Amino acid sequence: MDFDLNSDQKNYRDLAKTFSEKELKPFAAEWDKEAFFPKETLAKAGELGFLSLYVDNKLGGMGLGRLDASIVFEQLAQGCTSTTAFMTIHNMAIWMVSKFASEPLKEEWFPQLSLGEKLASYCLTEPGSGSDAASLRTSAKKDGDFYILNGSKAFISGSGATDCLILMARTGDEGSKGISCFLVPADLPGIEYGKNEPKMGWKNQPTRLVSLTDVKLPEKYLIGDEGSGFKIAMQGLDGGRINIATCSIGTAQAALEEAQKYMNEREQFGKKISEFQAMQFKIADMVTNLVAARTMTRLAAYKIDNNDSEATVYSAMAKGFATDVGFNVCNEALQIFGGYGYIQEYPLERHVRDVRVHQILEGTNEIMKMIIGRRMIMEDAASIIQ
Repeated sequence: MDFDLNSDQKNYRDLAKTFSEKELKPFAAEWDKEAFFPKETLAKAGELGFLSLYVDNKLGGMGLGRLDASIVFEQLAQGCTSTTAFMTIHNMAIWMVSKFASEPLKEEWFPQLSLGEKLASYCLTEPGSGSDAASLRTSAKKDGDFYILNGSKAFISGSGATDCLILMARTGDEGSKGISCFLVPADLPGIEYGKNEPKMGWKNQPTRLVSLTDVKLPEKYLIGDEGSGFKIAMQGLDGGRINIATCSIGTAQAALEEAQKYMNEREQFGKKISEFQAMQFKIADMVTNLVAARTMTRLAAYKIDNNDSEATVYSAMAKGFATDVGFNVCNEALQIFGGYGYIQEYPLERHVRDVRVHQILEGTNEIMKMIIGRRMIMEDAASIIQ
């Protein structure tokens, strides 16, 4: 197995690094402070293909695999975690459209979605169904050539500032088999957006409640078959978990580099703090865990790219481990800075705030353990750890 990046992957990495350093990092603190959603910057990212990394080329996408996308997102996250996280959500949402929608629906929305000329939000979570996504209550009842949508979605990233909602709603009986997937134009009558939620982190992307009251949606906006929505959502989430793990890794890398630089500049008790064994041991643990998290995440992405039967389990492992490591590395980096790490003049406090939510979304880390644990009690479970 070759762990080195190939020439194409190095080119993707370098392109993303340049964009991150020029278009994201210089503005991240201001965007965070002002809760500013940088749509112009997202459009620039779209021009480079960063908003459609694994969408097919014929739809205006880059046609890359999940491993290649992870390499790109890691570099972008080093510049601005919150903006990159929205890019990953948009990528996941429009991939569902590109993979499962009808050809006329694809023609209507691509390549605008690929290029960032139009943006998408992903609507799965509801006020009463978070981790238990199969219990969602939003309904889509057939009425002639239309579906009538009623319900609400919670914690929707980008909502109120995006052009379409990739939305899961119940068209059938209780349980996962009664759920269908829809593309809902964001400005249809009957859709209302709540206040922009004041959050601990991810401040520069809006997060709102989305309410749907008798929304009349033409049947052409159904994605896939009726009843296939939950399966589509879970396929999307495997990749989404890789994406959010990657955002944690990229942010942790940025925090680690800040801490390493600070250790070689800060002096206490007559010498640089990097000369203290306690500091050396601390940063040794940080970098070791970060490399392990990166390796696990890229392995999980490789599993998805190769349609491995255990890809879901590996994605859960990567998401749980990498987001825990990402938060811990950022928190330890803040500790190295001491009081300076706690003030907004330095990016450490923002890094800590931004990565904390990664342990919650795309399935909480407790849910990741449930996925792994249920697989490990099966008779053939040993095959996944060899």
